[in-house]
Amino acid sequence: MATVKEYNVEEKLVSVLRLQKIDSKLDEIQILKGELPIEVRDLEDEIEGLNHRLAHIEDEIKGIQDFVAAKKNAIKDAEALAKKYEKQQDNVKNSREFEAISKEIEMQQLEIKLAEKHIRDANDDIKEKSRSLEVAKRTISDKETNLKHKKGELEKIISETEKEENGFEKQSEEAREKVDPRLLAAYEKIRKNYRNGLAVVTVVRDSCGGCFNAIPPQRQAEIRQRKKIIVCEHCGRIVVDNDLDATVTI
Repeated sequence: MATVKEYNVEEKLVSVLRLQKIDSKLDEIQILKGELPIEVRDLEDEIEGLNHRLAHIEDEIKGIQDFVAAKKNAIKDAEALAKKYEKQQDNVKNSREFEAISKEIEMQQLEIKLAEKHIRDANDDIKEKSRSLEVAKRTISDKETNLKHKKGELEKIISETEKEENGFEKQSEEAREKVDPRLLAAYEKIRKNYRNGLAVVTVVRDSCGGCFNAIPPQRQAEIRQRKKIIVCEHCGRIVVDNDLDATVTI
């Protein structure tokens, strides 16, 4: 049966400190990238949304144009009917027939006027939507230019740091395997609590190197003895002595 390796306190501290140093190097690379990855994703999402809006406006314009074409055809039909009724007026036998045909002609003329009004309103709507279309196109063009610029910056940083980042990621994976599981879980939890990712810190001017609150002399002596894992009573970070820190390299 395989036995689980037991780590003494100093070994535990060395392993988690080494992991912290590796992860801090990875954090530095992410800081170098800054907000660029997020900005690139946000711009891509925004451009996709604008393209959907653009397509919607184009569909609306097409629908209005079809409506205008239908109204123009309706005008032609009404004009044809009006001419037909006008010819019939020449052959009426009495005033009653004349009046009936006159009403039909008047009805077709009203249909023409109503269709013409619909066409004018529709053309005004097309003009308004065309302006919105042009604004959307310019916005997309500007954002695509910005996206291209930010992608170029990000790709340059990635190309310059990719090899180094891959190396540190591999080291980080290997280092994690050597950290006591319970200590690793605590380390990961602490890292998530702080934006700078520091879970393991040293004593700096008699204070915690993470939150800079004072550490009492007796507590500092315990840290130097490395007989137990000491955490800052203020921020919960793991605190190691400077001599140990100087011996751990990556």
